[in-house]
Amino acid sequence: MRHLHILCEGQTEEMIASDVLASYFVGADAYVTWSVLTTKRPAGGPAFKGGVSTWPKLERELRLLLHDSSTTVLTTLLDYYAFPAEAPGMADRPHGSPHGRVTHVESAIGKAIGDARFLPHLVLHETEAWVLADCNRLGEVMGDPGPATELGRVVRLESSPELVNDGIDTAPSKRIKKAYPQYEKTLHGPLVIADAGIDTIRSTCPHADDWLRELETRMSHPVTE
Repeated sequence: MRHLHILCEGQTEEMIASDVLASYFVGADAYVTWSVLTTKRPAGGPAFKGGVSTWPKLERELRLLLHDSSTTVLTTLLDYYAFPAEAPGMADRPHGSPHGRVTHVESAIGKAIGDARFLPHLVLHETEAWVLADCNRLGEVMGDPGPATELGRVVRLESSPELVNDGIDTAPSKRIKKAYPQYEKTLHGPLVIADAGIDTIRSTCPHADDWLRELETRMSHPVTE
């Protein structure tokens, strides 16, 4: 049996992993598991989960997960937006396209971990970009198509949901929240993404498509050290 494990940034990503990605990759000879990043492990108490606060904490979690010898592929569902500045590859990102910059960071993270089973992945720029992959569906879920029409115009101007910028006031999540103040990240986001489907995300988000294609390849032809 081939085993894909997805390390998620928070509850939203966990729901996407369980409700969307798991069914996409599960099969007769494959199964999918997921977990939320542990950010703090207090002595004698429950662990705190959610959010990438520092690179050392993320690195520790990745190495712990790779102790599981049953894992065929370990990947991540983490936002590139606000990724820790001290993480490998962040300080020397090249000038140029967002795709080139995020790929540079992912490659550096992979080299730092040094395990052939690990496929680092950062969502460009955050999981709400996948919500913007189908603005019509967002309007339906929120019960008001008007604001979604304007969001769709923004996406078209940028040519891809992944290129909607990562400014503090203009990141995908900030734009959606401004358009729909009632929007709840952990409720509406996974609903829109599940309704839109993987194929919609792949057709509009090239970085996500590259990641999914590589996952398919690795699950079909596992790599080893």
